[in-house]
Amino acid sequence: MKRWEMRLSGSGGQGLITGGIILAEAAILDGKNALQSQSYGPEARGGASKAEVIISDSEITFPKVEECNFLLSLTQLSCDKYLKNLEPGGILVIDTTVEMPEREDIKIFRIPILSTAEEKLGKPMVANIVALGAINSITGLVSEEALEKAVLSRVPKGTEELNKKALVEGYNLVS
Repeated sequence: MKRWEMRLSGSGGQGLITGGIILAEAAILDGKNALQSQSYGPEARGGASKAEVIISDSEITFPKVEECNFLLSLTQLSCDKYLKNLEPGGILVIDTTVEMPEREDIKIFRIPILSTAEEKLGKPMVANIVALGAINSITGLVSEEALEKAVLSRVPKGTEELNKKALVEGYNLVS
């Protein structure tokens, strides 16, 4: 397995910090090394936010993403801000509300994460879980079992079935 240095970005309130925690937890459940950190913009809700996740089979010696090889951007602002740090050969996943960037040196997936959460599932707040399903479908980063277990350990009680559906919808966006 290669070392994944991932940045999940969007606006505050989209649940990407929780998404990063879930992804790191799933990697640990699969016996990998994982580290997660986050930062918020000046406003918690609506401001820029990012979660960084490093997943590796070997020891992780530095807690920050240095060579970003995967970027999720759910907003135009976050894509504009972080795209320059995505390495050549990296993977970019953007929502369909984000303009297609002009970069030939990366692999780009433009998928309807936000509208799937809102229109298909009726709950915009599960966009982060839809995104995790899509990310895992693209990367094969963790086992589906570990990801579902990590999701279910972090979501509010009473929302387990909704979040399982959100994960499946995310997988389906890419397959």
